[in-house]
Amino acid sequence: MRAVVTRVSQASVVIDGQTVGEIGKGFLVLLGIAPEDTEAQAEKLADKVCGLRVFSDEAGKMNLNLEAAGGELLVVSQFTLYADIKSRRPGFTKAAKPDIAIPLYEKFMELCRNRGFHVEHGEFGADMVVSSINDGPVTIWMDTETM
Repeated sequence: MRAVVTRVSQASVVIDGQTVGEIGKGFLVLLGIAPEDTEAQAEKLADKVCGLRVFSDEAGKMNLNLEAAGGELLVVSQFTLYADIKSRRPGFTKAAKPDIAIPLYEKFMELCRNRGFHVEHGEFGADMVVSSINDGPVTIWMDTETM
């Protein structure tokens, strides 16, 4: 699994002109899933994302995690994180098909909710307009293969 985690002061997802997900302070998580990914990897990634200490403490140091900062999550499926860019036209055969990706996408969000976080989301496979106000900016790339 791969994720691009951006610290935001707010973020939202709009589909067909309707806001379907919106958060204040927290993380915008773009989540990519490969065919060989498992629930164990979803657990590992949820632990890492929810425990990531990138919010400022009283001294201005990045020391606080999502819980301590009172943050939320907006999770958006992002198959393009597995793009093959050997040519100018990307291929996406390394991304999981919906029958594998959807349950793992939902499992990742469930794991974050089980940790006590408010989780908003987009719609898997939909044409979405994602907006965010990046805070910092702080953006972290995560890949369960290298964690």
